[in-house]
Amino acid sequence: MNSKKITVGRDQLGSLAPKFAELNDDVLFGQIWQREQELSARDRSLVTIVSIIAGGNFDHLEVQLQLGKNNGLSKQEIVEIITHQAFYVGWSRAWTAFKIVKQFYGETDTIKNTILEKSTIFPLGDPVTPQRFDGKAWLKTISAPTENPLKKRVSNVTFAPGARNIWHSHKTGQILLVTGGEGWYQEWEKPAQKLKEGDTVNIPADVKHWHGAAKDSWFVHLAINSDESEWFEPVSENEYKKLL
Repeated sequence: MNSKKITVGRDQLGSLAPKFAELNDDVLFGQIWQREQELSARDRSLVTIVSIIAGGNFDHLEVQLQLGKNNGLSKQEIVEIITHQAFYVGWSRAWTAFKIVKQFYGETDTIKNTILEKSTIFPLGDPVTPQRFDGKAWLKTISAPTENPLKKRVSNVTFAPGARNIWHSHKTGQILLVTGGEGWYQEWEKPAQKLKEGDTVNIPADVKHWHGAAKDSWFVHLAINSDESEWFEPVSENEYKKLL
């Protein structure tokens, strides 16, 4: 944990809830998680995963599975933890946890080993928050606004088949650079555009839009934008299913 600064709070909530993002990144992960002399990062991950399952907070389990994997917890150890825990927190919660674990390890291995091995130029990153995405997606900040002269965030975003973000806009616009797979881009009240490797999308300021993977393909792009964004409603499932 000491070598990697956590920025997920600022990445996802920096413009909406800056104080919450600061507490998440600087206090929870910057101070509490860094107290490795008192309790190792691996053991903190173990305690956190157990607590999340016990509380039934399954929306947060996948993020903590990724963190636990980074901190040295193996799949076999996670399975044993849940098996042991089932007798204390209930069989139903254990079943739910196992479903998430099975999906997490299966999809992660697929991304790293086969489907987009040549297209995933940058690290996969962390799972995104479900509030702003439908389906499985991962985000890695390549350059933060405080690290470059353009004051823009450069992010690598990977979408599983069928995954997409919700309708949103960026105060200063956005640039998408497609590096792998096939996906879609759509502006409000306009037809959707099919995207493939090598395509570029220049999105004007304050234009409501969404982007994501095709139903049968992974999709990877770089996104360049400021942190000043506004998020709206999800993309209609019926409208998405009509895309060919």
